[in-house]
Amino acid sequence: MTDLALSSSLAMAATHPDPAFPRFHPRPAQGWINDPNGISYINGRYHVFFQYNPLSARHSQIQWGHVSSADLVHWEEYPVALSPQPGGPDSAGCWTGVVTLDGFVPTACYSGVQDHGGHSQVVIARGSADLVTWKQDGHVAASMPADPLVTAVRDPFIFHFNGARYAMQGAGLADGRAALLLYTVESLDDWKYQGIWLTTADPVAAAHTPAEIWECPQLVQVPVSSGGSAWVMMFSLWLSGDDHEHANGVGHLIGSLTADPLSGLPVFTPSSGGKADLGRDFYAPQIVQLSYGSADSSPAALLWGWANEGPGRDGRRGRTEEEIDDAGWSGVLTHPRVLSVVDGALVVSPVPEVEAYRGASVATRAAGSVVVPGFAEVLVRGASGASGAGSVELVLGSGADAQVVYSGSLAAGEELRIFVDASLVEVYGSGSVATTLRAYPAPGEEWQLTLPSGATADVWELALPA
Repeated sequence: MTDLALSSSLAMAATHPDPAFPRFHPRPAQGWINDPNGISYINGRYHVFFQYNPLSARHSQIQWGHVSSADLVHWEEYPVALSPQPGGPDSAGCWTGVVTLDGFVPTACYSGVQDHGGHSQVVIARGSADLVTWKQDGHVAASMPADPLVTAVRDPFIFHFNGARYAMQGAGLADGRAALLLYTVESLDDWKYQGIWLTTADPVAAAHTPAEIWECPQLVQVPVSSGGSAWVMMFSLWLSGDDHEHANGVGHLIGSLTADPLSGLPVFTPSSGGKADLGRDFYAPQIVQLSYGSADSSPAALLWGWANEGPGRDGRRGRTEEEIDDAGWSGVLTHPRVLSVVDGALVVSPVPEVEAYRGASVATRAAGSVVVPGFAEVLVRGASGASGAGSVELVLGSGADAQVVYSGSLAAGEELRIFVDASLVEVYGSGSVATTLRAYPAPGEEWQLTLPSGATADVWELALPA
């Protein structure tokens, strides 16, 4: 462990004075966080950066915070990695981007903004071998394209295809379409703009990823259950007036990547798509491409998303801006998630490592109505047979103040994994994407899970492993 590690982020969380503060999802004890950035696996450690304002619980003067882990369970918090440079191309914030190895040098490629309009530039910073210290010299690798149709650009993402390195950025066009811009990247210091790559004029994209700007674009290869792999694109679906209330959420496209016969540039052809998360409190995920949990090194990917605070959605009680200010913190990252394609659909699962947080068993094969601790994992099993289907509800509180935080169907024989971490709820269903939700327990309120006939639940308290 580097000497510059500040502390165990999760150990600090266990003593946080706010009962709504999650204990099993790493983040600083104070300040605003949003988009996960720079997710990478380098020298045996997973590194997760994130947009961060350590000075208040509001989005302002965005920096990059940093946590890392060797096992996805024990997390260490580090000093701020990137900060706005006065007079530089990122003077108004170091926004979303990625970290990649340039040779053997960790390199951050991120959106630098000088004002709060739609214009941004790709700014480069070089890191130490342990990714703890960074040199920012204001180098710009790509400026706003000289194309009057492109009115907003943000969030660079790097991918590889046919042995070459490419990059893309999310964009908005003057005619109202969302778009992707494509770049060739022989040198990380000088990105070559190749033009508008994909837009919501594509009928599959229009159906599944409608937006005015595609934010936080991602493109990775994931395993297909029947063999081989598929290319998955993911976008955060920005609409004017969102202001951190992203009604369209996050969408994805599944398709193929081929080489254009004339230029050799990659061509993405979407064939299907859908939501990337079914909750209203999930936005700006980032995916890291790596070979994960596979003896044959087949392509695999891990995803982290941002769960924001809010005024309450879908009947759930939220927090006012004043309450968020008083708490002194805002935002949390999800558990790391594994992506795959099963029967043509995207499937999202928690990484197996999070089972390490299972502590004392609270209930085994419980039925009917089950009380769930405020920090818990629940494994729900639907009954087999034609009569095994029904619905599952997770309710916070009782009587007139009760909130239905989650309600969903349970197929016969299906399993659900539910994680409750203070005010963050993550639900993972068999053969589906996840559902990310926020809810804030009042003093004395309990969580209660209601199961359909024949279904059972195993419940564990969450605990930090040694």
